[in-house]
Amino acid sequence: MSEDLGRLLIVDDESQIVRALTPALTAAGFKVASAAKGETALAMLANDPSDVVILDLGLPDMDGKDVIQRIREWSDCPIIVLSARDLEIEKIRALDLGADDFVNKPVGVGELLARIRAVVRGRERRFSAQPQFQFGDLEINFPARRVLVKGEEVRLTPREYQLLRILAGHAGQVVTHKQIIIAVWGSETNADAQFVRVLMAQLRQKLEAEPSSPNLLMTEPGIGYRLSCED
Repeated sequence: MSEDLGRLLIVDDESQIVRALTPALTAAGFKVASAAKGETALAMLANDPSDVVILDLGLPDMDGKDVIQRIREWSDCPIIVLSARDLEIEKIRALDLGADDFVNKPVGVGELLARIRAVVRGRERRFSAQPQFQFGDLEINFPARRVLVKGEEVRLTPREYQLLRILAGHAGQVVTHKQIIIAVWGSETNADAQFVRVLMAQLRQKLEAEPSSPNLLMTEPGIGYRLSCED
């Protein structure tokens, strides 16, 4: 018998997508519901909150980005955008509005399930009261501002630490360049994505076994970065 992973809502007007995903998500342990329109989805979420939302941007009654914005007014449930829109500006806007991840159609069920597990783990870590983050060889003690890799302390500059801190606070989620810039340099800065790339390269040199082929600090091309917490 599958583990009960809670309720999952698919918001997509393509019935073939819903039919393709529902059996696999149900087999994985979710109670799956679906909605073909944004307003229908919002009403369903208000009456019966879901643990995960899979959302298409191209809905018949409203843009999916508006659905994200509306959900975020009152709910912090994980939202994964599943869309055929592959423009970077669409991805960045959706993530800035509060989506946890953005996956292009078509997608394999295995990858989608891995993305769901990652954002759920990220949410659990972000909102837990634990003062530490640990995954694999990486350990962060937030009150002491100490970072260890394989038990050995790694000295980070204040900005390197801030970058790692925001990624750890959103572990498993994509964090956009804009979000990182505000967190590290402040809202009045002239820093841009190139500043972030340079800082990330420095951080990878200190934390990754192979900085040129990272398996912890992952790049989301043109969008930002993600701290991997996948098994």
